[in-house]
Amino acid sequence: MGILLSIVPSARARTATATIQRIGTGLATLERVQVRLAWPKDAASGRLQLRVGHLVAPSLGYDFRDVDWSCPLTRTGDGAWRCEGDLRAGRGPALRFGIDLGVAHTDAWLVRGESRIDVRRQAAVPDDTRIDLTRVPLAWTQALLAQAWSDARLTRGQGDARLVVSAPADGPVRVAGPLSLRGVGLETADASIAADNLGGRFALEMRFADTTTRIDLDGALQGGELLAAGAYVALPSTPVGLRVSAVGDGAGWRLPTLRWDDGSSLRVEGSAGVAPDGLLRALDLALDSADLSPVAERYLSAWLGSFGLGKLRLGGALQARVRLDAGALRGVDARFDDVAVVEPDGRFAFEGIEGDLRFSTDAPVEGLIGWRGGRLYGLDFGAVGLPLRSADGVIELQQAAAVPFAGGALRFERFRLQPPLGDRPTQAGFALDVEDLDLGTLAKSLGLPAFRGTLAGRIPDARYADDRLVFEGGLETDVFDGRVRVASLAMERPFGVAPTLSADLTLDDLDLLAVTEVFDFGSISGRLDGRIDGLRLVDWTATAFDAELRTQPRRGVKQRISQRAVQNISSVGDASFVTSLQGQLIGLFDDFGYRRIGIACRLRNQVCEMSGLDGSGPTTGRPAPGSSGSGTGGFTIVEGSGVPRLNVVGFNRRVDWPTLVERLQAVGSGDLKPVVE
Repeated sequence: MGILLSIVPSARARTATATIQRIGTGLATLERVQVRLAWPKDAASGRLQLRVGHLVAPSLGYDFRDVDWSCPLTRTGDGAWRCEGDLRAGRGPALRFGIDLGVAHTDAWLVRGESRIDVRRQAAVPDDTRIDLTRVPLAWTQALLAQAWSDARLTRGQGDARLVVSAPADGPVRVAGPLSLRGVGLETADASIAADNLGGRFALEMRFADTTTRIDLDGALQGGELLAAGAYVALPSTPVGLRVSAVGDGAGWRLPTLRWDDGSSLRVEGSAGVAPDGLLRALDLALDSADLSPVAERYLSAWLGSFGLGKLRLGGALQARVRLDAGALRGVDARFDDVAVVEPDGRFAFEGIEGDLRFSTDAPVEGLIGWRGGRLYGLDFGAVGLPLRSADGVIELQQAAAVPFAGGALRFERFRLQPPLGDRPTQAGFALDVEDLDLGTLAKSLGLPAFRGTLAGRIPDARYADDRLVFEGGLETDVFDGRVRVASLAMERPFGVAPTLSADLTLDDLDLLAVTEVFDFGSISGRLDGRIDGLRLVDWTATAFDAELRTQPRRGVKQRISQRAVQNISSVGDASFVTSLQGQLIGLFDDFGYRRIGIACRLRNQVCEMSGLDGSGPTTGRPAPGSSGSGTGGFTIVEGSGVPRLNVVGFNRRVDWPTLVERLQAVGSGDLKPVVE
C-alpha cells in the first residue's frame, strides 16, 4: 500500500490530502484512493472528501468506479468521528452515506428514500461485518445473486435482512442471517425459470470458496407464482415450508436436500442435480399428498394445459417416488388411494382408482391398479383391475382385461406404454376387442336418436405417438338390419384441445324404413348402401368428407316414399318435386313409389358440393338421363316409379354446410316448413 500525505498549514485553515494506491481488506479492495480534509481554524467541524477510482468486493459481486463522497466531519466524543453526506458512483443517482469511526467500532449506513443499509464492524472481531437491510430493493442485491446464479435476474421486490458477513483471511467468505422477502420477481435469460410476487421468511447461509458456492435456505414461502422445469406453481396464501441445500461449481449444482411442505396437499423430500445451463440433470423425490384436490390447480396446470386438460380435477390420496437421471425418467413407484380424475367438460372421468403403478428402466417391477368406474364422453364404464409389469422403460399389461362398457365390453388383449426417455417421445400401443356394445345406450349418452343394434369389432393394433392415435383393423356395427363398417380410424390430440377424428365408413344393406323412423324424417322403405370417405371431425364437428348414399333394389322389398319425406328432402336440399299430375293433386297421396334414391355431398371449406343419381352434379355437369332436371342443370335425388310418378330434383349444387346442418336439425324437431314448387 503506497501513501502520499501532505499537510498545508495556513493562518485560517489546515488542509490535509492523501493519495493511496491500494487498500485491501478481506471483504473489498479500493484502488486510487484520494482523501482530502479541510478544517478551518477554531471550527467545530471540517470537510472530508473521498474519491475512489475503483472499489471491488469480489466475494459479494460488487464493482464500482469513480466513487465520490463528501461530508462534514465532526467529533462525537470518546475519540469518535462522524461524517454523513451524498455518495455517487459514476453517473448513478445520489445516495446518503454516513460513517461513524470509533475506537472499537466502525458503523456505516446508506440510505435512499425508505430503503436503508446499515454496516457495523467491531475491532474485537475484525473478520465479521454485520449488514442490516431495511426495505432494500432486491435489484441492489443483483450482484450478490450473480455470484451464486449468474443466469438469473431480479426484476422486482423488496427485502429485509440481518446478515453477518465473515471474511477470514484463511477461509471462505460466509454470509448468514434471517431474510424476509416481499413481491419478488425473478427470471433467467432463457425464461426456463421465473417467479413473480413471491414472498417468504428464511434463514440464509451462503459460503463462497474459490471453486464452490454453498447455499442453505430454510423457511417458508407465502403467495406468488413460480415456473421451473416446465412446471407452473401457484402458491397458496398459507405458508409453504421450503428447505434447500445447494452446492455449485463449474459442473452445475448439486441439491442434496430438498424439502417442500404444503400441508396435506403436497409434501416433497429428496435431492436433485442441475446442469450449468439450468436443465434438470437428476432428481429423486418422495411425494405424499393426503388430499389431491388442490394439486392440479397449484402444481400441474401448465403441464396439463399443454394437453388441453387445464381444468382437470383430482381427489383422493397419493404417495409416490420419482427418479430422473440424465434428464430422463428412470423410475416411478406410486400408490393410489381412492383417487378421482375428472375432466369437467365431460370428456372422461375415473373414480375410485386404487393400487400400485410402477415404472422401471432397469429390473422388472410389477403392480396392480384399477378403478371402480368412470365415464368417457358421457358413457359410463365399469370396474376393472389391470395387472401391469414394467422393465426397460416400458409398462405392459400382463394379461387381458375387460372393461364393462355400454352394455358390452372393451377387452384389451394387449397394452404397452413407453413414457418419454431422452429424445424418445411418449409412445403407446394396444390391441382391442369391442364386444357387443349396445347402440341404444351409446346413442342415448351422445344425445342421438334411439338406434337399435350392437357395435362389435376388433382393432388388432392401435398406436399412439406424437399426439396421434392410429387404429389398424376396423369396427363393424350391426344396425338397422344392416351393417356399418369403420376403417382407417385415427385420432389427433385425443385428450387435448380440438380433438380430431378421421375415418372411412361403409354402409351395407340398411333398412331405410328403420332409419327414417328413428330420425323422424318421414317414411322411406327400401334398402340403403353408401360410403363416407375421408370423414374428418374437428372437436366432433364435421369439416370434410366425401359421402354418397344410394338405394339398392332387393327382391321382395317395397320401395315407397311418404309425402312428408318428399317434402323434407325438398326443403333440406333446396330441391323441388315434379309429377305428371297437377301439383295440387300431390296432397291427395300419402306415399309414392320410387325407382331409385341417391344423394352425394363432398364437404370442403364449409361448403357441401351436392350431386345426385348417375353422378349428376358439379363433377360431371350431367343431369340424370330422363330426369326432369335434365333441361335445367339440376340433379335428380329421387327418381319416381308408377302413378303418380314423382321426381325430386336439386338445383343448388353448392350448399352452405352450417345451414344444411340447421335444416336437418329442424327436420328432426318438426320445425322446418317445406316450400313446394
